[in-house]
Amino acid sequence: MVDTSTPMMRQYRRIKGEISSDIILFFRLGDFYEMFFEDAKAAAPILDIALTKRHDVPMCGVPVHALDGYLAKLIRAGKKVAICDQVEEASASKGIVRREVTRVVTPGTVIEDSVLESGRNNFLAAICRSGDIFGLVLLDLSTGLFEAEETCDVSTLAASIRKALPMECIVPLGMTDDPVFREVVDGLSSMHISACEDWTFDYDTARDNLIRHFGVHSLDGFGCEGKKEIVRAAGAALYYVREDLRRQVDHIKSFHVCSATDFLIMDESTCANLDLIKQQGWSVGADLLGVLDVTKTAMGRRKLRDCLLRPLTDIKCIVDRHDVVETFYKDRSMLGGVSAELDGIRDLERLIVRIGSGGVNGRDLVAVGRSLSCLPTLKALVGNGEARLMKDLARRIALLPDLVELLTRAIVDEPPVTIREGGVIRDGYDQELDELQKIAAKGRRWLAEYQATEQERTGIKTLKVRHNRVFGYYIEVSKAQMGNVPDEYIRKQTLVNAERFITPELKDYENRILGSRERSIALEYEIFQSLRDTVLLETGRIQETAKAIAEIDVLVAFADRALALGYVRPTMTSGDRVKIREGRHPVVEQMPDSERFVPNDTNLDCTENQLIIITGPNMAGKSTYIRQVAVLVIMAQMGSFVPADEAEISVVDRVFTRVGASDDLARGRSTFMVEMQETANILNNATPRSLIVLDEIGRGTSTFDGISIAWAVAEHLHNKASLKAKTLFATHYHELTDLAGTMTGVKNYNVLAREKGDSVVFMRKIVPGSADKSYGIQVARLAGMPVDVVERSKEILANLEEGEFGETGQPKIAKQRKGKTGGYDPSQLSLFGTDPIRM
Repeated sequence: MVDTSTPMMRQYRRIKGEISSDIILFFRLGDFYEMFFEDAKAAAPILDIALTKRHDVPMCGVPVHALDGYLAKLIRAGKKVAICDQVEEASASKGIVRREVTRVVTPGTVIEDSVLESGRNNFLAAICRSGDIFGLVLLDLSTGLFEAEETCDVSTLAASIRKALPMECIVPLGMTDDPVFREVVDGLSSMHISACEDWTFDYDTARDNLIRHFGVHSLDGFGCEGKKEIVRAAGAALYYVREDLRRQVDHIKSFHVCSATDFLIMDESTCANLDLIKQQGWSVGADLLGVLDVTKTAMGRRKLRDCLLRPLTDIKCIVDRHDVVETFYKDRSMLGGVSAELDGIRDLERLIVRIGSGGVNGRDLVAVGRSLSCLPTLKALVGNGEARLMKDLARRIALLPDLVELLTRAIVDEPPVTIREGGVIRDGYDQELDELQKIAAKGRRWLAEYQATEQERTGIKTLKVRHNRVFGYYIEVSKAQMGNVPDEYIRKQTLVNAERFITPELKDYENRILGSRERSIALEYEIFQSLRDTVLLETGRIQETAKAIAEIDVLVAFADRALALGYVRPTMTSGDRVKIREGRHPVVEQMPDSERFVPNDTNLDCTENQLIIITGPNMAGKSTYIRQVAVLVIMAQMGSFVPADEAEISVVDRVFTRVGASDDLARGRSTFMVEMQETANILNNATPRSLIVLDEIGRGTSTFDGISIAWAVAEHLHNKASLKAKTLFATHYHELTDLAGTMTGVKNYNVLAREKGDSVVFMRKIVPGSADKSYGIQVARLAGMPVDVVERSKEILANLEEGEFGETGQPKIAKQRKGKTGGYDPSQLSLFGTDPIRM
């Protein structure tokens, strides 16, 4: 029988009833957060703690000081947690201590370092829809990043979500069963979907939320006035975080509306096929991020990731980035100086949020002060550059010398983790605090002297003067020395092996010293809170500074990679040509123990070199080459230099890839279905400004079907004026090389290979013309295929090359070569008579 009669349990049930049933309640009881009933049953196995019972009530608990670690486990398991704290001191309470839910932590709203990855944003997404128009909002509560986009293109929406990989997504309750929405989020198992009341997405309500939050008269300044789906999603996201989760949102100072045309669009399969970033469900192994990431700050790592997944399409902005990289590239002294200053800067974006949330300690304020102290030198170095963007970045760095001086003067160099027990504020900062601490220091000396005096006076050498929170100060004497205890000692507590006493002198000391100690700790806490509030007044300027630092960090990393790895500045154009001389794959060339990388040229446009058919053996490097071209275009539009001797790159709007064979059994899609759906996406969404990379179209079905599909796809890419995109088409279907003879703009290239006996040597060089054979059997031999299988493969290949059937109608694929014994017996064909084709 559950005991619900206690005031504490009634309080628990009331608070639990005020939150959603899917939220686990951490209920503060002294030094522990306790969970009860179904919450305890759900949390115990995840946290790997014991599930117990009291009065038949299932319960478990975790220590308050270890909250972050246990919270991280629940959030990673996709759970939501409400933190219910004691909001008054027990000594001030006349009954049960008042408790309230102070915050609700969800997968998309975590700000704790123990849960977050420093190099990536932790997004909460909000999505709404009206007709064909979708609004998508991304909010990173840990940094204050708040941005949105509106689109009618479902594939663009899906690409944006999959690149951001939000941990949580809120949608109107009525949208949860929308088949289009379900298709968009299908497969995102790590994203928790939270359905909110439809009225929170009401346009007028959402608009009012945004206007009140930012303190503006209209949303024109954010570029979203009248964009209903963006406003609805943004307003609902703010409401959800502030009201439903009871979280601070004061640090969200800006809102940015993105356009689909601002960034190069890449879908999930393209990012995976090109090995841009290792992500759950994406590529495995080396990636481009790993090659380029030599950033110094956490802000820079997050910005680099964003640059990689969202390359620019505005040629002016791309060139601005290249100008900065070139400046650093040419001036190594400046590069080294900026890099050294970046090394001393902590994660200001997340520090300022943590300070605002209340979960802050002295070390956080010290980190802010030391980071800000690096800014004058950094600003001067960057500001000395001639590039326009460098001047702008330097201008955005706010110098806060008064704040730096205040934090340096106020806080000790190595403050303790906790701020509730003193030791944070530096001597000399506050006169009253200094006096109280002197009294406390004198008290400690007095105690030592008093203990020595009493030991001498009583002859009890083991006598100790001690203190605890329950009994205060006391004298402890062992049972063996009880006969030597003076009469004036007043018994306070009896233990098994000792007795505790108090004296009038010690009681008087306790009244004087404990009071000063308590006042000292309380005053120090007040001073610390005042310092915290002073820092928070500069939230906006610190956030803007952090964004500038992040961008500088990325551009410094680009310059570092260019110098270390031999990259060159690409020439960006608004035309249609991609011309690369001696280009290299940035990831493959850095792989350990790999053979020497062979550079190759590229010449692509939308007229004479629009569709490049590439043939050649397996393992020769066709796939590496076509991906290499796409990666170099992406790097250029990020603002990076590229691995080549020379590069001219026209800005593309989308990069599409169809590479490799993979199935999607979870969604009931075979290998061939995945291949066809990805190809269909390309044909339906590419434009003349796109870059398309196709590898082995049609290989997932029969040969004749595959050739037919591949040929038709190539014709479509070439003939349809609204689609005529720059295309690299690698294939084993040699029949496709005939396209070059009938279509202007189709060119044949192949990967050189040389036969050496029964072996094949791959030259890794792309040259004009088509390959004469695929060398598949030689590759099979290199792979370790049994010799008899290799030899038999040669016979079957020869049969096929002679024609499909012999004179008698017998399939030549089954024919045994003269002089061979064993293997297939052609007499087996006469199962129904001597004539193999008679029915």
